Amino acid sequence: MTAAPWIRHPGGVTTVDAAYVRPGFASVHVLQRAGRAVVIDSGTNDSVPLVMRALQELGLSADAVDWLFLTHVHLDHAGGAGKLLAQLPRARVLVHPRGAQHMIDPARLEAATIAVYGETTYRKLYGALVPVPADRVQQTSDDERVRLGPSELTVLHTPGHALHHQILFDAETSAVFTGDTFGLSYRELDTAAGAFIVPTTTATQFDPPQLLVSVQRIVELAPAAAYLTHFGRVTDVARLGEALREQIERFVELAREHAADPTDREGRIRLALRDYLAARAAAHGLADAAATIDRVLGPDLALNAQGLVAWLQRTEKRSPA
Repeated sequence: MTAAPWIRHPGGVTTVDAAYVRPGFASVHVLQRAGRAVVIDSGTNDSVPLVMRALQELGLSADAVDWLFLTHVHLDHAGGAGKLLAQLPRARVLVHPRGAQHMIDPARLEAATIAVYGETTYRKLYGALVPVPADRVQQTSDDERVRLGPSELTVLHTPGHALHHQILFDAETSAVFTGDTFGLSYRELDTAAGAFIVPTTTATQFDPPQLLVSVQRIVELAPAAAYLTHFGRVTDVARLGEALREQIERFVELAREHAADPTDREGRIRLALRDYLAARAAAHGLADAAATIDRVLGPDLALNAQGLVAWLQRTEKRSPA
């Protein structure tokens, strides 16, 4: 699949391919209103030229961007924030309070990511992080309203994938920008039945009860469309929300079933997730479901298994001996 560099949607929304890992894997979104704009997530440093080209294509100057909204500070979402902000003279960064310091001083965030990926892979994916000036960072509160031209947007805190996760809701066009809270949905997995969606349990802060509440909060907004970082626009949000609920609960069950494996519980959890999702994909009408799941979701399944193991380890530490 070769994704277009940007895709225009109703309501002044544009999806920009972030050029991360592969086409159609990660996106940055631009919402424009009356000549003003907010950029949702920055992608990585490599994404920045594509975002700037998309703004130009949309007829927006760099100083037309009022906000850079970060759903959370994982580097596929926020690694390019400092570099992008340097080219947006009027913009301020809207970030959850738990993530703000990591944007101002990204040293700990960089070190933690290197610990996961290794130095070589880290540098290839993310390069050198550019700090965001503290005076250009605005910490958000839950249910906060921010202005975009004549419009009002709502910030909602949505923990579960990460404690510092937040989403942005545009009531005027019934659009919600969900980062990773509402899972991932790659267009290669679409069928006549619609989008196929999968939770993302990759973070060290994955918390199933919180994530279930956050997913339900998005469903209760009754948006006409949700815009996912991975990848782009989906509709039929109520159906997708129910699919996420079912899968989050099943992911937890599968993790617990393999928790006591003495040799390779991460590997067994990954295989269990793969088989479960392949069966769901086949029922969804996806041709050659197992092979397609391996090809499209392979890296995500590995990260999801890692996140579930980390969650098991935290729950084991909290459990009485």
